[in-house]
This record gives sequence, C-alpha cells and structure tokens, in this order.
Amino acid sequence: MQNCLENIKKKSPLIHNITNYVTVNDCANIVLASGASPIMASDPNEVEEITSICNGLNINIGTLNSRNVEAMILAGKRANQLAHPVVLDPVGVGASTFRTKTALRLLNEVKFTVIRGNISEIKTLAGVSTLTQGVDANITDQITEETLDDALIFAKSFAKKTGAIITITGVIDIVCNAKKAYVIRNGHSMMTTITGAGCQLSALTAAYIAANPDHVLEAAAAAVCAMGLAGEIAHDRLSELDGNASYRNYIIDAIYNMTPEQLEKGAKYEVR
Repeated sequence: MQNCLENIKKKSPLIHNITNYVTVNDCANIVLASGASPIMASDPNEVEEITSICNGLNINIGTLNSRNVEAMILAGKRANQLAHPVVLDPVGVGASTFRTKTALRLLNEVKFTVIRGNISEIKTLAGVSTLTQGVDANITDQITEETLDDALIFAKSFAKKTGAIITITGVIDIVCNAKKAYVIRNGHSMMTTITGAGCQLSALTAAYIAANPDHVLEAAAAAVCAMGLAGEIAHDRLSELDGNASYRNYIIDAIYNMTPEQLEKGAKYEVR
C-alpha cells in the first residue's frame, strides 16, 4: 500500500478522464490531491491525441450522449494500442437500454485494466439478473458478511471472464483478479451522502494503477483503501455545523495530506 502512494508522488502520472459533468471537477481535484495530474477531454476530434500523451485513462458513463460514447471507444482503443491502463466506471448500467448497450459495447471493444462499480452495476455487466436503482446498488444485492463468500466467487469469476481487475465498492469492498482478492473495510457511511465518491475513486484508481504498472492489483486495492480512509478522516474532522458539502471537501483534503505511512497503517484489508 505504502509503495503505491509513494510511486504516484514520484511519477505524477497524467490521467485522461472522460467522465460525467456532475462530478468532473471533483474527479480532477481528487487526482491532483493524490499527486497525479488530470486532463479532461471528451471530444472525438481530440481524445486519441490526448490519450497518447497520458499515462492512464478513466472512462465513466455517468452522463452519456452519443458523441462521448464515440470518444470513449476511440480513447479506449488508443490506450490499448499504447498499453496504457484503462478504468471503466459503468455508472447506472441497467437503468436504461442505451446505458446498458453502451457499457456492453465498451466491454466488447476496449480491454479494461480495472472495472469499478457497485455490486448491482457489476452484476448487470456480468449478465446476472438484478434490480437497478439508478446509480445506487440495490439493497438486496449489497455485500454483507453473510454474502461475502458468494460475492468473492462471483467477482473472481467475472475477473477471469473479462481479464480485468474487478473492484466492487459498498459497505464491504472487493478488489480482485481471477485468483486473489482484497476484502477492504475502510470507509464511512456518510460517503453515500455525497455525489461522486465512486466517480472520484475511479479517477483515483486510474492514477494508482498508472503509477504502479507492475503491481496493478495491489495498486487498485490501495486506491480503495485510500478513498475509504479519507472518508474516515474527513468524518472525524466534521464540526456540528458541517454537512455533506464540507465532508466532500474534507475527503479531498484527506487525500491531499495522506502520507504513504498513514495509508499503510490505516488500510483495513484481508487477502482471500
């Protein structure tokens, strides 16, 4: 964990984000706070050039339109050609036919290094029947201590099928490849009261894996631990007059001030 954050600060990777307009500013700021650098470009006329000068790509389908779908495909294919890591955040997949078809097209045409979403989103991508609640996980899908073993089997199976690292976030987080999983218990329930915590994590994940190409699974897990730990630190900082807007800013502050030693000590995970 410690080495992963150290490498971001040493290398300061440039991360191309094609993300949604609801959280684009927060995604840029979380990448900057980590020690990496963001660039936001979503026009099909330039995304291939932009991706070419970057070290990693983050694709987020939160606010889709036909134009940025083509940009995502173009950028993803260019990143694949250059062997750059690519993250997919399938926000709200299953909520509409267009959104689901787009996510499946991306999976078919682009090779992803990491796929990050809530359990309902990942199940939808995998073709498992589930009920969508927009961008939030269905309560019946949520991973608990009782359902954790089954969730690990599912996640590892989908990782094997896609060749990607699967990151499932919720009360309990899973980050896995086909053989090894990190079960992570960092975070705070207040993180669900702000828009974009997941979007920020996907952007942060892109920074971590771009800076640690030889340890991608560990880097993806470190990103989840860092975001969850930031949520804990931010909550401890709140005063009685602070609300979710302050909390969002305090999370970014916590990422900015986080040291490699702090992450190593504060990460709560087990390997399964």
